[in-house]
Amino acid sequence: MKIAIPLAGGKLCVHFGHCQQFAILTVEDGKITEQKKLTPPPHAPGVIPNWVADQGCTDILVGGMGEAAQAIFRQRGIKVLCGAPSDTPENLVASYLHGELADGGNACDHDHEGHTCGH
Repeated sequence: MKIAIPLAGGKLCVHFGHCQQFAILTVEDGKITEQKKLTPPPHAPGVIPNWVADQGCTDILVGGMGEAAQAIFRQRGIKVLCGAPSDTPENLVASYLHGELADGGNACDHDHEGHTCGH
């Protein structure tokens, strides 16, 4: 399992498309075995979801995300969890692995042309 988390200031960034970095955490046997921080390409429609998929990620934890990005992730076979709180990647992955993060809807507090996290 490889989990992507958009970051700003070392914690989850609720603005998925405008984050400074992505934490990419590899999980084996319920433990984090590797963590990388990568700078994404410039924001443009469809670019970042495909870039995350190209990193080999299986899951992504986000605060909020538009429907177009979610559709790309679904097409690429990546599980999206929306509504994650602003926390460190290590804490978020631990909560995710223990089933303590539920898809809570879009945590982003500004309008994305009516798009919210959906299923």
